[in-house]
Amino acid sequence: MATTEEHAAQRTVRVGLAWALLGVLLFSFSLPLTKVAVGGFSPYQTAMGRAVIAGVLAGALLLIRRVPFPDRVHLRPIVFTMIGAVFGWPILLALALERTTSAHAAVIAAFMPLTTALIAVLRTGEKVSRQFWWAASLGTAALVAFALSRGGAEGGDLLADLMVVGAVLFSSTCYVLGAEVTRHMPGWQVISWVVVLALPITVPASILIAIATHADYDPTTTEWLALIGLGVSSMYLGFFAWYRGLAMAGTAYGGQVQQLQALLTLLWSAWFLGEPVTAGTVLTAVVVVACVVWAQRSRRSVTVAPEE
Repeated sequence: MATTEEHAAQRTVRVGLAWALLGVLLFSFSLPLTKVAVGGFSPYQTAMGRAVIAGVLAGALLLIRRVPFPDRVHLRPIVFTMIGAVFGWPILLALALERTTSAHAAVIAAFMPLTTALIAVLRTGEKVSRQFWWAASLGTAALVAFALSRGGAEGGDLLADLMVVGAVLFSSTCYVLGAEVTRHMPGWQVISWVVVLALPITVPASILIAIATHADYDPTTTEWLALIGLGVSSMYLGFFAWYRGLAMAGTAYGGQVQQLQALLTLLWSAWFLGEPVTAGTVLTAVVVVACVVWAQRSRRSVTVAPEE
């Protein structure tokens, strides 16, 4: 019979998964919004611009809340998180989306939860069951098979796919490193310092890129709104929920919720960009949802962090 402590731990995990799912929902707009934004901005301007928007919001919030500067011991993982979240993922993703569709990139990026789990287990020793690895691998395999099956119809581009793979490696690493820092400070502070510390690079870079490319790009209102949406949602608010969820549910297990991101992205891509959703998409969705449920049911032990 479950003890009071076990019930409390299970409740914390459920709440953590809900937060992680909210983060995934906000992240799922990233690819469609980026696809729209690169129609009016260069890939580098898109990446820098979203970071500047997030950095300005974060700086204001840190000042209002009078948050002290992070301890030196936390600066290293914050800086490495910044490399992945501010530069690696956005730049490679924007470059890839000049060559392929957001729907195709979404399914290529679907191995991110498995990569995140591997890095988390290797770095933190988080315990996961054999069933977890089966569930995570099957869900990833379903998404990769789906991506390969759509490659020809969507004009698959090997270089674009490799860029997405590189973006995923950057992103998975920054998820794990950022989640580690949430043991010592709230997740919203982690992502806030990440984008604020990047401002000395992103602001001048954004200005120089704008000057160099102004003759080649003429963004519309829709493309401006897409860029702002990236900065507010994908680059900033999404991490509020995501890091809180990973801290409460465990990085490996909580990260598997992100398999649903590819499916949500496909939905938004069809809705906003008119990209096709086939019967194969629906079948893949069913398999992935089943694998996410299986991964959560396979839990044997969970690292529970106190609520922020």
